[in-house]
Amino acid sequence: QLRFEESGGGLVQPGGSLKLSCAASGFNSMYYTIAWFRQAPGKEHEGVSCISGSGDTTYYADSVKGRFTISRENVVNTAYLQMNSLKPEDTAVYYCAADVICDTVEAGTAQYFGSWGQGTRVTVSS
Repeated sequence: QLRFEESGGGLVQPGGSLKLSCAASGFNSMYYTIAWFRQAPGKEHEGVSCISGSGDTTYYADSVKGRFTISRENVVNTAYLQMNSLKPEDTAVYYCAADVICDTVEAGTAQYFGSWGQGTRVTVSS
């Protein structure tokens, strides 16, 4: 059973940075893509970034390109999302997911049909 534990969220001022972590369990994540999604209040889940199983290829939504960096450490079954130059519109609960078609993150059509973890809340406010 795939399980994710997200952490690292918090309250940050505009322009600040946070690094999120996603600890995966129940499967060997190196065989799967890992994606970060976010859900702002009253909105649907939005794909933010995705990384290939090997970590060689990364994908980003236009809204975060140049500001966020996704990475992974397969030996510890963990993925990360470094978020810089944060904006109030980045405020959301962030979740990770596996086996997502990464191209769809860039296209803005990413979906995940598995079970979400508890997520980690990011609030960008002065």
